[in-house]
Amino acid sequence: MKITLVGPGGAGKTTIGALLAARLDVPFVDLDQRFGSRAGDISEFIERFGYGAYARENVDTYRAVLHAADRRSVVALSSGFMTHRWSVHPEYARLHRCIERSPTTFVLIPSLNYDRCVAEIVRRQLTRPFARSAAREEAVIRERFPIYVGLRARKIETMRPPAAVVEELSAAMKLMAQSWTRDAPAQRERRPVSGDDAPRVS
Repeated sequence: MKITLVGPGGAGKTTIGALLAARLDVPFVDLDQRFGSRAGDISEFIERFGYGAYARENVDTYRAVLHAADRRSVVALSSGFMTHRWSVHPEYARLHRCIERSPTTFVLIPSLNYDRCVAEIVRRQLTRPFARSAAREEAVIRERFPIYVGLRARKIETMRPPAAVVEELSAAMKLMAQSWTRDAPAQRERRPVSGDDAPRVS
């Protein structure tokens, strides 16, 4: 299964995603890096074409990842991916629902405490070479915080060593795998025969 990591910039998606993928011995995909390979520098793209065009291209990049990536992989989404407007792309609403409802989607966030999260995200973002001003970084996380914590996916707080976060994610995946293995026979017995499952007559 694909493990999808969602969250604001500075939450640790890339660092933790790479460590988790190595732990599970599966490929790691960073959507921002894929966007860069596909369309160039994100900041320059937005400056040239606008945020709406970036969001559409971002969705198309994710769709390409879905088709190309190994079925067993860890994917770190762009910080704004789950905050786009529904109308940004014809496939976006469906993709958003699939990501949010997947049991293997995790929201990485420094803290579920609003003020603590805002302060930590601003602190982390300002250490990056491409950081916006402190006021802009704060405005972005204040706007997006309710969206991240409102997602149905499980929340993982990241104001602790990355190894501890990876351990929690690994434990969650192990429990999930055990549950699927235990429940699979019963689910197969209960599953109705659909057109795709019905025996075919040649």
